[in-house]
Amino acid sequence: MKYRDLYRKAQEMLEYSYAPFSKFHVGAALLAKSGEVYTGCNVENSSFGGTICAERTAMVKAVSEGSREWEAIAIVSSEGKAWPCGICRQFMREFVDDDFIIITGDDVEHLETYTMTEILPEGFKL
Repeated sequence: MKYRDLYRKAQEMLEYSYAPFSKFHVGAALLAKSGEVYTGCNVENSSFGGTICAERTAMVKAVSEGSREWEAIAIVSSEGKAWPCGICRQFMREFVDDDFIIITGDDVEHLETYTMTEILPEGFKL
């Protein structure tokens, strides 16, 4: 799957986002090494600690279905470019290699890619 296609899948998830507090809608699409794609959106909660980000939603879906080998994730927001928060970065680090790709951008024609090491240079993994 091409990165643009993955980004488009992430965009499709924006409509399912539940963000009544921040109004910041996020969608994610996670590409497994098997070729399977797992999607997610952010789901806010009035108990802010109960909020879950789109990236973790996609990853938890993947893990719950037996997938733990991933190649890339595309993340998009209602504002365009979206970055994983600190919790999501460390959550990703638990499962991925240094060369795992994070895809974001203002739109499908202006994508940027980063490796796991670039967005979390001193992350730790058990």
